[in-house]
Amino acid sequence: MKICLALWVTMLFSCAVKSERSWWKTMSIYQIYPKSFKDSDGDGIGDLKGIESKLDHLVDSHVNAFWLSPVTTSPMVDNGYDISDFVGIDPSFGTMEDFESLVKKAHELKLKVVLDFVPNHSSDQHEWFKKSVEEIEPYTDYYVWHEGRNVNGTLEPPNNWRSEFNGSAWTWNEKRGAFYLHQFTKEQPDLNYRNQGLVEEMKNVLRFWMEKGVDGIRIDACPYLFEDPRFLDEPLSGKTTDPNSKDYTIHIYTKHQHENYEMIQQWRDFIDEYSAKVDQVPRVMIVEAYANISSTMKYYKYGADFPFNFGLMDIVNSSEAIDVKNNIERWMTNLPSGSTPNWVAGNHDNFRLVSRLGVNRAMAITAMVLLLPGAAVTYNGEEIGMIDTPIDSDDPARFRDPARSPFQWDFTVSAGFSTNPKTWLPVNKNYLTHNLLTEKADCESYYSYYKALAFLRKLPAVQSEYLQLEVLKKDILAFARKEKGEKSVYVLSNFGDQIRTVSLGIFKNTPAILLVYRSTPGILLKPGSLVESYEVSIPPSATIVLMDI
Repeated sequence: MKICLALWVTMLFSCAVKSERSWWKTMSIYQIYPKSFKDSDGDGIGDLKGIESKLDHLVDSHVNAFWLSPVTTSPMVDNGYDISDFVGIDPSFGTMEDFESLVKKAHELKLKVVLDFVPNHSSDQHEWFKKSVEEIEPYTDYYVWHEGRNVNGTLEPPNNWRSEFNGSAWTWNEKRGAFYLHQFTKEQPDLNYRNQGLVEEMKNVLRFWMEKGVDGIRIDACPYLFEDPRFLDEPLSGKTTDPNSKDYTIHIYTKHQHENYEMIQQWRDFIDEYSAKVDQVPRVMIVEAYANISSTMKYYKYGADFPFNFGLMDIVNSSEAIDVKNNIERWMTNLPSGSTPNWVAGNHDNFRLVSRLGVNRAMAITAMVLLLPGAAVTYNGEEIGMIDTPIDSDDPARFRDPARSPFQWDFTVSAGFSTNPKTWLPVNKNYLTHNLLTEKADCESYYSYYKALAFLRKLPAVQSEYLQLEVLKKDILAFARKEKGEKSVYVLSNFGDQIRTVSLGIFKNTPAILLVYRSTPGILLKPGSLVESYEVSIPPSATIVLMDI
């Protein structure tokens, strides 16, 4: 049985009710990695004008907001996360006027703009650091300095703290005659939040960008803001005998200090006070915190609208349905009452979703990102199923660049990313057949699947807080989204290697007949088909999205 899907969808959404909750509660936010999104001037590097020229793609993809990885002035040792001017635009991305134009165009298209805020460190080329080296007030203690310790007549770093990029977290500065702390590269000295002058400087940075019209911030590297002031050696982990490895020690004095949360609360209060005084527009504050569940959830208590939930990145090819269920429930059961859940499947620091899991499992995870309660986060390129590009990398972390290759818009020169055949990172060689243009032309493509599911986020049931999550016949992860008096959505993903036939009677008030809204390409249950809810067959590695008629 089939019905006219297009007519049915039109009728369905004519009845949808607009949510009155804060705009980020159910938003779809899209991460743009600026160097790789769109180049407007032919230099092979993505830029702000390029981003502005492609905002219609975000609207077409049912995105509500986008988050920009850093576009601020930087020597680019760490691709923009080493900032030499917190209130300047790097010339490789354009000008401040270009940024203002981007924000204006985004707001005209009803898109929110979220900016990366990188408060843990600056570049060693920042004027603050140069003046701190020379002990010019008030900058002397804007960074974490230590005179070191004498070990058998040799001057050594004050302790055994390790950098996230391996090696000592301390570097000697000859001019000042002291060591400075850097939890990332040596060109990224850590800022000292025990200095009140520095705290005020960073609030001024937030004020500057809010005056430019940004709708919120994503705070980078939150676990590293403060360190234990006693400068004690960290205990050895026992994981490795390599003293240069970041895993050589257990980072109990350099991560997750209580003061981190208090600083987050200060920024929350500052943002809210600004919004209340200036324009009464609520602004979102998202934090990055790779941490255990209890440390992560504390950010909700201290003012974050949400910390990114990276749990779905832990799913691997051997994961079973119960593993995925436990992964989702772990977040939901620890979530403070009334807080916003969120789902992340990829970003600029990890291998791409399809490369990690293959197309079919990636589609299952995409359905979870888009249809579980709360905010959905998409890394640019994931919506068209882009894969990692083999790259001989200069990246400090060595493994991240494969996921940062240029966006594949079409099959012209450099995948339509640039008119220059030489781009800052090479374009994936599959761009001739795998790009947004070809994806749009194929009704069974990854992008068609993504866009159809993203469209469902307008449904009251998907915007609600209701979730019932089950494992059926061992292999099927199934969940239902419902809202009283509205159309319900059911998602079934087979994580096994056999076809499974299941009944959805476990879900309350399930109709006898359901519509196949979307399914993994290549299976018999096509969009528009009708199925009996008590006997649904799901092939291995397939995902089916069902709805009330």
